Amino acid sequence: MPTPDITPGAPCWIDLMTSDTDKAQQFYGELFGWTFESGDQEKYGGYISASKNGKSVAGIMKKDEDQAAMPDVWSTYLRTDDAAATAAAVTANGGQVYMGPMDVPEQGHMAMFGDATGAAIGVWQPREMKGYEVVAEPGTPAWHELHAKDYAAAVKFYQDVFGWDTDVMSDTPEFRYTTLGAGDAAKAGILDASAFLPAEVPSNWQIYFAVENTDQAIGKAVGMGATLVQPAEDSPFGRLATLADPTGAMFKVVQDLGQGGQDQAGEGTAAGA
Repeated sequence: MPTPDITPGAPCWIDLMTSDTDKAQQFYGELFGWTFESGDQEKYGGYISASKNGKSVAGIMKKDEDQAAMPDVWSTYLRTDDAAATAAAVTANGGQVYMGPMDVPEQGHMAMFGDATGAAIGVWQPREMKGYEVVAEPGTPAWHELHAKDYAAAVKFYQDVFGWDTDVMSDTPEFRYTTLGAGDAAKAGILDASAFLPAEVPSNWQIYFAVENTDQAIGKAVGMGATLVQPAEDSPFGRLATLADPTGAMFKVVQDLGQGGQDQAGEGTAAGA
């Protein structure tokens, strides 16, 4: 199984904020083959860890009452060595602190920010919990992609706040795309989404999960109550689709990842956007 190369500034974790943790476990357990373990209620608020073949891949958390009006959502977390310093850098570079650094006993520190384009992005400062343990295998995270309404501001923000060493994959009016790292070493992407994101939809991070067969995954997901948001389409890097789970949280699937799968997934999503 591919082991993620989690360097500072790179994606290291994902979690789902959901209105129904039982339904989420049933859905993702069946779709991706995940198993689950609930954390101590007092220490971790009932946070649920999801694993694939014994390796940590994601978390699930129930929304509390003051979050009830918010949509269910998947979040990406970037690795940081100092969550407090990152919070200061976010503010200094046009972002917002949605939730300041919070200690997760024994595991690490987490925080949630809004970037300079309004997209929510989390950070994780690890102690015992280093991040997800497998990527780019069926049923695991394959790629992370920011759909930005202000592409230039987004690229600069992640360069300045998270120290991203970026590579411009494409820079045409029809398709602008920048990656964290280059080639097979790329770990995430930023897409100029200004031409297609509706006015009411803010910039947002998207998570892609690897699957063995996109069309079969769609059929299975829809049969369990998911909604097909964007039908399957082929790209040079895989077959892609967008779904919403039974409570509305959106995610993407991608088929046929090979060596350098994280990068291929990202380029494929961009090509198919």
